[in-house]
Amino acid sequence: MGYAEHGGHGGQVAGGRSVTSLVADPRRPADVSVTLAAGKERFRLPSGRAFDGFTLNGGSPGPVIRATLGQLVEVRLVNGSVPDGITLHWHGVDVPNAADGVAGVTQDAVRIGEEHVYRFIADQAGTFWYHSHQMSHEQVRGGLLGALVVTPPEQPAETVDVVALVHLYDGVRTVNGNEGDVRVTVPPGKRARVRIVNTDNGPMSAWVGGASYRLVAVDGTDLNRPDPVRDTGVLVTAGGRADVEVTMPEDGSPVRVHLGGTTAVVLGSKSYDAPVVRPPATTLDLLSYGMRASLGFDPNRPDRRFDYDIGRRPGFLRGRPGLWWTVNGSIFPDVPMFVVNEGDVVRMRISNHSGDVHPMHLHGHHAVVLSRNGIPAAGSPWWVDSLNVADGESYEIAFVADNPGIWMDHCHNLPHAAEGLVAHLMYEGVTTPFMIGGTEGNEPE
Repeated sequence: MGYAEHGGHGGQVAGGRSVTSLVADPRRPADVSVTLAAGKERFRLPSGRAFDGFTLNGGSPGPVIRATLGQLVEVRLVNGSVPDGITLHWHGVDVPNAADGVAGVTQDAVRIGEEHVYRFIADQAGTFWYHSHQMSHEQVRGGLLGALVVTPPEQPAETVDVVALVHLYDGVRTVNGNEGDVRVTVPPGKRARVRIVNTDNGPMSAWVGGASYRLVAVDGTDLNRPDPVRDTGVLVTAGGRADVEVTMPEDGSPVRVHLGGTTAVVLGSKSYDAPVVRPPATTLDLLSYGMRASLGFDPNRPDRRFDYDIGRRPGFLRGRPGLWWTVNGSIFPDVPMFVVNEGDVVRMRISNHSGDVHPMHLHGHHAVVLSRNGIPAAGSPWWVDSLNVADGESYEIAFVADNPGIWMDHCHNLPHAAEGLVAHLMYEGVTTPFMIGGTEGNEPE
């Protein structure tokens, strides 16, 4: 289907800006250069378990890409043997639209023997990840993904930085491709920042045994004055990230950071014999955690108000009969655009009465949570790009439309997205020459 059928944002509007023009400064040299070669093959996880899936540079997950705040990142993607094509989406990074990596929206899928270059400035320090956005419900599950970490120019020397990318390979939960415990040395009295990335389709609980902790960041954004907590879990939604900071006990005893119950990062020095702790009965409520701070804009004076009402009903999706997800009662592709002008303050109400939980992911922007089920936020500003919306819940969120383009706003339970739970945020006057389906076979979900 062409985008002219989906809200009219094909490349036909005269005088508009094409998504292909929305790029980082082409004259600026890259500070970080990476080549990623994608393949479809049988490979082995570090545990030795064989897996039929997809690789980047011969393995999965792909290499951790690291950048310093303000650096220009350039990634060359080469498709060696992925038959349906591939893209790379920079999940949580507010890249220029041309670099968003969505097949049929911002580029064509990269076919075997072809390559594509992504360029963006790492203008927010935090924990992010990257994954394919072509046939994503298959390719992400199959291993086309990796972590992206952006750090401030001056990192605290006493803090040990730990990436914990969680992924299921054929139902086996792994951390950075490893089954079971991942051991990390942290001296007594020192701090560790564990960057938890949930790459799967459903929410995951994380909790800490052996010490208190602070949740210092969500979805790449630091929280304001978060207090230490103990015997409390953290819900990390699908696609979401949570940075947990632990101060190691002075006596050298180890600390276990549980990730979904079957895997963990064990922080230790003298010993790594950290006992397994049952999941806590309490989950941290980010609506009231931390201290209030300025948002930098007034969400009570929005230029645009939108409803994003998630439901389910019988109908036809791409000609197939079934029971499909709906947005405001409509089945994809007959979902109207959320249209904005650059600079608009946008207020959106997301409600879910579909019978299932949905991790909602807005590309190209971070939104702040204003309320949940009518209860206003009272803690640190809670900025998200991936929001867990349970059945029966409603959230009010707000953001500034400061990144022109055509952006997906979809469920990150990727089979749900493939079943129609997709909408788009479109800036006035922005067009795209790309098309879902068609001769290029673009299938973003």
